[in-house]
Amino acid sequence: MTDSPLPRAEDRARTAIERTMALSPDVRASIFTSFDAARIVDDARALDADAVRSGKPLAGLLVSIKDLFDEAGITTTAGSTILASEPAATRDAEAVRRLKAAGAVAFGRTTMSEFAYSGVGLNPHFGNPSNALDPTRITGGSTSGGAVTVALGLADVALGSDTGGSVRIPAALNGLSGFKPTQASVPLDGAFPLSQTYDSIGPLARTIAQCAAVYAVLSQTQRPETGTTRNPRIGVARGLLTDGLDEQVARDFDAALKRLAAAGFELVDVDLPMLEGFGSVNRILVATEAYAIHEDRLDALATVGDARVLSRIRAAEGFGPSDVADARAKRKVAVAAFELLGQDFDGFVAPTLPTVAPSIADVEADFDRLNASMLRNPSAVNFLDGCAATLPMQGEQTLATGLMLFAPGGADWRVLNLAEQAQAILDA
Repeated sequence: MTDSPLPRAEDRARTAIERTMALSPDVRASIFTSFDAARIVDDARALDADAVRSGKPLAGLLVSIKDLFDEAGITTTAGSTILASEPAATRDAEAVRRLKAAGAVAFGRTTMSEFAYSGVGLNPHFGNPSNALDPTRITGGSTSGGAVTVALGLADVALGSDTGGSVRIPAALNGLSGFKPTQASVPLDGAFPLSQTYDSIGPLARTIAQCAAVYAVLSQTQRPETGTTRNPRIGVARGLLTDGLDEQVARDFDAALKRLAAAGFELVDVDLPMLEGFGSVNRILVATEAYAIHEDRLDALATVGDARVLSRIRAAEGFGPSDVADARAKRKVAVAAFELLGQDFDGFVAPTLPTVAPSIADVEADFDRLNASMLRNPSAVNFLDGCAATLPMQGEQTLATGLMLFAPGGADWRVLNLAEQAQAILDA
């Protein structure tokens, strides 16, 4: 992760714990569903005493854990009070196990949209975490608390999930980098599901290089030796993914493209016709799969759940078997078409989100429209079964915007390499 060795894990953990405990209780509660300082110190001390793990690639890295990943001895709430009385997990989720085996230290369990089913990050049970750059604005979701832990310098990395943008949305809105891998590349074992078709696991961090180091561990793959692509050919996704951009996003995106072109990126405008109707397909498949997961607790959720999330789950009651079959067939055709188009490009680029972070008040008043706005661009990549990175493109401006580089499934390392190249250019 760094060129020089990190300080002792215990020392780093204690410093981060002090920083966390200095937050007001209500702010801390909006970021963490559970924060066990003694457990963190014990884990860090055990790492320092372990000659094998302390030499691993993520040794001493503090990773906040989204509260849908199992950790042995802790109850997984998935951001819902209805699961708080469930038995504690008996083992770590596979993604968590891999991180710990590589030397990472789990640093608290972070808040999220209930059941990971929204892109704005609001949660009536634990409170609404505030955007790290403007406390009146949303963090984005569903990995809301995780993004704040990194943006505030509490954790080095956040472990998140991404079904329709839940890594990339909060990363982009809080000035961070994030990576949504090809779904099949990171095991979902021990992660509370939202949609088996779309769920994927990825990191949020300050830099794409940090995301790449964590992805190598999560996927148990290595970066190919031929990393840098000279004069990469990049498709600029016009049409749906660049419609309705607000003033700052449009300006930042145009400026980013000019800097990439000046640095040798070959940028070619492209249409993505295979995205036609993708929002409807996503709603049908995700709602149907979420309904099957939560069917036995729907009545209880009507009393104690987030009404906005319950409404999205119950949307499945309006879909029949033929709707689901048609949706799967349309997605299969679109994925194949995107894979074919991808043969002509090293990757594609679009704004991660069409707007800067809206205010919490505006989202509470107009949830459906603004939630759909946050999800639009990131969820297109999930529909296409692709992989995608987001990196900051706002420069020195107060509010963050994100640049999304993406490609068909299986091109994870190519996307990460392109994103690292792009980040070096935009940060220069």
